[in-house]
Amino acid sequence: MNLKSMLRPIRTQAVLAGSIAALAALSIAASAPAGAAKGEHHGSGKKPTVVLVHGAFADSSSWNGVIKRLQRAGYPVVAPANPLRGLSSDAAYLHSVLGNVRGPIVLAGHSYGGSVISEAAAGDPDVKALVYIAAFAPDKGESALELSNKYPGSTLGENLDPVPFPLADGGTGTDLYIKRDKFHDQFAADVPAAQTDLMAATQRPVAASALEEKAADAAWKTLPSWYLVATEDKNIPPAAQRFMADRAGSRTVEISASHAVSVSRPAAVAHLIEKAATATAR
Repeated sequence: MNLKSMLRPIRTQAVLAGSIAALAALSIAASAPAGAAKGEHHGSGKKPTVVLVHGAFADSSSWNGVIKRLQRAGYPVVAPANPLRGLSSDAAYLHSVLGNVRGPIVLAGHSYGGSVISEAAAGDPDVKALVYIAAFAPDKGESALELSNKYPGSTLGENLDPVPFPLADGGTGTDLYIKRDKFHDQFAADVPAAQTDLMAATQRPVAASALEEKAADAAWKTLPSWYLVATEDKNIPPAAQRFMADRAGSRTVEISASHAVSVSRPAAVAHLIEKAATATAR
């Protein structure tokens, strides 16, 4: 099924002259942590940094419940904004974020975020584990759309609202939103309606072309992975999730939850991420 048919049914510091400036510089150098030049996102040295990547129709706040639990357990956490513009460009952006994190990383992705982590992590020696949360785990040459259509069960296509937007080259792209009146049932049926009303209003669209773009790499072939299957998912069929988890050799758990499992079941999601972190600790 192609997309058309699916849519149908940057501190500046002044330098002081003289010995006072020299002493100040020495003081700063003595107090700065080793390796700080790599960036401000860095691990504590005790536990890996968990990097959380959201998917389509969501933003980084969808990880809030998970972040709270991981931080309480002592994990440094980074949850960057996923651009949702195209798989290769999104992966390149995430790769730049990972380059700003010191030490070992556990990389988790939800939904389309799974496609992004699979490509961004390839060849990165600091990434020790991948965690897929009701997510795409494409092989090289596969697209998210292709995997979503591999098995029956998704009702996403009929509940999408396509909106045109201008491209830099003068052309026109298509952004995809979930219709607001369908958002609760389609995306987060086990989340209170008052909360999903806010989620629907703040949802970030994904460019249709991002879902059609084929993966250029598959980091799950060389990295250990964990997978959470959301059995009540209406976006990515549970059968497709099981197929991807089995193919990747992932340690898998199944949870009775909607596609928005990081929102409705944050404790279960955080627990799986902690298991991955513990299993891959040096």
